[in-house]
Amino acid sequence: MRRVNAENPRVAGTGPDAGVLRRLAVPGGLLAAVAGAFAYVGAVDPGEPGHYPVCPLFRLTGLYCPGCGGLRSAHAFVHGDLATALTDNALAVGGYLAFAVLWAVWVIRVVRGRPARLDPGPVHLWGLGALTLVFTVVRNLPSGGWLHP
Repeated sequence: MRRVNAENPRVAGTGPDAGVLRRLAVPGGLLAAVAGAFAYVGAVDPGEPGHYPVCPLFRLTGLYCPGCGGLRSAHAFVHGDLATALTDNALAVGGYLAFAVLWAVWVIRVVRGRPARLDPGPVHLWGLGALTLVFTVVRNLPSGGWLHP
């Protein structure tokens, strides 16, 4: 008796595309999780009191952390209001765009069968830390009021 699955490459899990689909499971799952989070923040307005907790650093000290305004920024970004998103948290908008680029590069490398490596060097990590620190300091200065959420 002949084996039907061995001769028919269109059966799920046996064709040449099965490996690509299997490798795309993790990037697809991450995209689904991020899209779900953005959909929730887009549906539940962070500007309404009682939906989300207040930043503990802001509550205790009155200082804005690098993430303050991030939820309002994501809400405006989902609704296509880029100007408001940048006003609420410009660093977060940069993070959204960086995530999109890195995710696309990841998917392209996975489809081509290459390892998806993200190996930032010390210069990149220190640069990102310095950017975050400068953003935090400037947004808390009186002259950095344009960066307040």
